[in-house]
Amino acid sequence: MTLFDVVFKGNDAVYGLTEQAIDAAIEKHGADKAVAFPDTAYSLPCYYGVTGTKVGNLGELKTALGVVKTLMTRNPRLHDGFMSGIATALCAEFIEVLKYIDGAAPYEAPCYGHLADAVIRELGVPLVTGDIPGVAVILGAAPTAQEGVDLIKSYQAQGILVTLVGGIIDQCEELGYKTGANVRVIPLGKDVTAVIHVVSVAVRAALIFGNIQGGDAAGLMKYTFERVPAFVNAFAPLDEVIVACGAGAIALGFPVITNEETFRVPKSLIVQKDVSKFNATSLEARDIKIKITNIDIPVAFASAFEGEIIRRGDMQVEFDGSRVDCFELVQTKEASEIEDHKIEVFGPDIDEMPVGSKQSIGYIVEVAGKSMQTDFEPVFERKFHSYLNCVEGMMHTGQRDMIRIRLSKDTYNAGFRLKHIGEVLYAKVKSEFAAVVDKCQVKVYSIAEDCTKLRHELAIPAFDKRDERLTSLTDESVGVYYSCIMCQAFSPSHVCVVTPERLGLCGAVSWLDAKATNELDPQGPCQVITKEKIIDERIGEYEDVNDAVRKFSQGALDDVSLYSIIEKPMTSCGCFECICGIEPLSNGVCIANREYAGMTPIGMTFSELASMTGGGVQTPGFMGHGKHFISSKKFMKAEGGVARIVWMPKELKETVAERLNATAKELYNIDNFVDMIGDETVAEDPETLLAFLEEKGHPALTMEPMM
Repeated sequence: MTLFDVVFKGNDAVYGLTEQAIDAAIEKHGADKAVAFPDTAYSLPCYYGVTGTKVGNLGELKTALGVVKTLMTRNPRLHDGFMSGIATALCAEFIEVLKYIDGAAPYEAPCYGHLADAVIRELGVPLVTGDIPGVAVILGAAPTAQEGVDLIKSYQAQGILVTLVGGIIDQCEELGYKTGANVRVIPLGKDVTAVIHVVSVAVRAALIFGNIQGGDAAGLMKYTFERVPAFVNAFAPLDEVIVACGAGAIALGFPVITNEETFRVPKSLIVQKDVSKFNATSLEARDIKIKITNIDIPVAFASAFEGEIIRRGDMQVEFDGSRVDCFELVQTKEASEIEDHKIEVFGPDIDEMPVGSKQSIGYIVEVAGKSMQTDFEPVFERKFHSYLNCVEGMMHTGQRDMIRIRLSKDTYNAGFRLKHIGEVLYAKVKSEFAAVVDKCQVKVYSIAEDCTKLRHELAIPAFDKRDERLTSLTDESVGVYYSCIMCQAFSPSHVCVVTPERLGLCGAVSWLDAKATNELDPQGPCQVITKEKIIDERIGEYEDVNDAVRKFSQGALDDVSLYSIIEKPMTSCGCFECICGIEPLSNGVCIANREYAGMTPIGMTFSELASMTGGGVQTPGFMGHGKHFISSKKFMKAEGGVARIVWMPKELKETVAERLNATAKELYNIDNFVDMIGDETVAEDPETLLAFLEEKGHPALTMEPMM
C-alpha cells in the first residue's frame, strides 16, 4: 500500500463519518438549524478560508460537504494527496462544529476545543516579536507519560505554544502537569478531529493578519507555509485517519515528525524514532531559531510562563504594593558609580519570611551607558512585568509602586531567592538594551522601613517628574514620529505611525518605546518619520508621513491620516486592543475591546467588526487602536474627537474613565462624560442606545453628521 492509498483511505473514512453525522443532525434538528463556531466572524473558518463561503445552517453544511467531495480526487500525485488531506481537515471541522449546535459547550476542562478570534489576535504580538517562536501540535500518546511531559516542557522552556490532541492530554493529567492557555499548553480535545482547532488558528491568522480573502486557497496555503511557524509531532501508532490529517498539515506547510517507521517525505513527513529528539528535529524542519538567554536561576525562564497564575494555596510568599510599600525603579547613573553585574540584597531573604505572608519589596536597577537616556527608564520598567512573569512559578502584576509579586512553593523549593530577581533583571536589561546599557547593577530591598523610605523619597518623586515630562509630550511638541512595522511578519502591508498622542494599535508601543527601539536598532522596525510637510492639519496628513508609509508598506498604501476614522484612516494588522466603528443612528461611534464577546449597537460582535478591519487595509468608518488612545485629545480629532464616543463595554469604560473624563472636561467642559456613554447593561441595539443618549443629552446628537 502506498502513502497515497493510506491518505485516500483515511479521507474516505472521515468523509463517511461526516456524512452520517450531518444527516443525523438534519433529521434531528431540520436543515434550517443554525450552525457555526462561537466567537468567530468566519462561521467555519477552515471551510470559509478554502472556499470563501460562510455556512449558516445544516442544509448549507450538507451542500458544503458536496464541495468537499470534489477535493477528493484519487490520482496518485502529490497535489491530490494534499487536497485529500485538506478535505479530511474540512470534514473534521464539520464534525466538530456539530458539537456546538444550540450554543452547546462540548468541551470540559482541561480541553478547550474551538478558540475564539480574540485569542488569535492576542497571539499576534508575541508571534511577531518572537516571544512565541513556534507552534507545536502534539498528537496521540507518547511511549510513556514522562516522555510526553518532558517533550512539552522542552517546548515550553523555549517559549513555543503547545497544543495537545488525544492521549497526551491524559498523560499530562496522570502526572499532574499544569496545562492551560495561561502557560501556553492548550489541550484541544481527545478525538483526532479536535486537531482542526489548531488548523483553524493558522487559517484565521491568514484571514486576520494577512488580508488573505476567503476562497484564495493557494494564497492561504502560501501564507501559512511562510508565516505560521507550526509543526506536528505525531506519536505511533498512526492510523489512516491520522495520516490523512497529516497530509492536510503538510499542505499548509507544517512538517510532521513521528516515531513510527512509516513513509518518508523529505522535509515534510520525518521519522525520528527517539522521542527525546523530537524537539530538535521539529525546530530544524520548520527552521525555527530559538533566542537563548542564559540566566542563573534554578527554574525555567520562558515566555510560556507569562500567564501563569499562582493561587494562594500554592504561594510561598507575596509582595503586595496595595497593602505594603513596594516599588520597582530604573535609574541612570554615571559609569563610575556602577559595578557591572553587582546584585545586592538588603534585608531578609525569602526563607526568613513566613509562608503565605505579605512582604515589602523594592528593587532599583541602576544602568549606565554612553547612549543611555533618562527617557528610556520607563521603557525598561514596563519590561519588568514581562521579565518576571517569564520565571516559572512567579506572577507579577502592576508597575511602579503598585506591583504585586507571588512566588510559588515549588519555585521556592527549587532554590529561588531574592538575588534571582536581580539576576533576571540584570540579564534581560543587558541583553535587550545592549545598545544603550554598558553597565548594570541591581539592589533589592526587603526591610519594610527601607521600602517605605525609598518609595516616598526616591521612587514617587522620580515617577512624578516623568509624568510631568510625558504630559508635555504632544504631537506638536516633538520633531519626529516613528514607524512601527513589527507586525509585518504577519501583516505584510501594515504600518503603524506612532506619535506621542497615538500609540501603536496593539497598545504595546508608545512614542517613547518606538524612540528607544530606534536607538537600540537603527535599522529595525521603528524608523524616524519627519513631519515637516503638512498637507491637512485637520485630519493629520503629512507628505513625509505618506512617503514613509508608501515606502514601508512596499507601495501597498499611498496615504494615511493620523486623526480621522473616515478619511484615509490608518491600517490595522489585526492584533489591536480595540476597534471603533460608526453607529449612524446616534451620529457617533461604538468601541469594542478584544475581551468583550457580546453584541454591539452596530449589529456586530468584536470579531465581526475586526474581520472588516485587519490585514493591513484601510477601512473608512472603522479603526483599530489601543485602549489608551481612547482618552487622547487626538482620538478622531477630525470628526470631533472623544465627544463622538456613544458606547463601549462597561469594563472598558471603567478602565478608561478617569483619563477620558479629564479629556472631555478639558476639550468640551463636560463633567463625568463617561456617564453619558452607553454600555451593554444599557443597550445592545441602536434604538435603545439612542433613547439613552437623548436622556443623557450626549453631545454627539447635536454635532455635524458623520456620514
